[in-house]
Amino acid sequence: MRPIRYVKCDTTRQAVHAVESTPGAIFFAGGTTLIDLMKLDVMTPQTLVDIRKLPFLDIQMDEKGVHIGANVSNSQLAWDPLICQRYPALSEAILSGATTQLRNMATAAGNIMQRTRCSYFRDVYSSCNKRDPGSGCSAINGINRGHAILGTSKSCIAMYPSDMCTALVIFDANVRIQKRDGSIRRIPLNDFHLLPGDTPNRETVLKHGELITHVDLPHSPFARNSHYLKVRDRASYEFALASAAVAIDLDGNTIRSARIALGGVATKPWRCFDAENELSGRAPTQESFNTTAELALAGANPQKGNKFKIELAKHTLITCLGEVVERIRSLPAERAIA
Repeated sequence: MRPIRYVKCDTTRQAVHAVESTPGAIFFAGGTTLIDLMKLDVMTPQTLVDIRKLPFLDIQMDEKGVHIGANVSNSQLAWDPLICQRYPALSEAILSGATTQLRNMATAAGNIMQRTRCSYFRDVYSSCNKRDPGSGCSAINGINRGHAILGTSKSCIAMYPSDMCTALVIFDANVRIQKRDGSIRRIPLNDFHLLPGDTPNRETVLKHGELITHVDLPHSPFARNSHYLKVRDRASYEFALASAAVAIDLDGNTIRSARIALGGVATKPWRCFDAENELSGRAPTQESFNTTAELALAGANPQKGNKFKIELAKHTLITCLGEVVERIRSLPAERAIA
């Protein structure tokens, strides 16, 4: 048994100070990932700083966009009328993951910070550079069917698991962070998670003691025209083998612009900028969707066990694009552009 110090804070400043000033301290909210990893001895924090009572429990909208408190539960976020109407892909993504019980506990910030489900990462007797830097990566020559094919390195091929973040990146979400001195910094979600490179143990740009307080979604002219599609081994309570989040601004028979991200196939939420640029200005045809999918997977580096993910991801993206266009065309004109 390892002793654990438990600290409950009433203010953000207290919480940030409690973690920043204590090596081995970590923020604790829903705990749906943290507790599992502590049971496995994958994570062994010496101090848990409880932030569940901090005032980040609301979803608000102003002239700049929608602001999601870090402690908003996944269930609250998925079923919020504002999110369902204005950012449907986000609601769909959250509801496609976990179970109702887990979504009731898990928080928005915790979802962003969740760690890989790589079986070698979660097994302390296996080599894993993410868990134990320099020990090697058992997944590369092991069972790697569910692992990443984009953004990998010779040190790590672990897949980033969040459905929610795959949807958030197409909306140009920003993560708002508070430091001990009370200052705020904002980081685009697309830049928040780090590629593994030679340091897969560094997963985000967060510094010790920095606290996520909000996720900010700017207003978008076509966020309503978005969709999330997930392919997995079973219909529920399963992580993606491949997923796609898409938003489209359609003008008649021309795509003015598009947002595309892939999940289940990369080491971080994977925004496909080249594919988006290819689709802009083109008609929403099978040919243009095929070309877009080829570009989105052009940099894939599969292992022996997950080569199938290349074609699976292409088909998932193509299907998602087609479904978004069908939705737009079935809406009254004023809804499609609202």
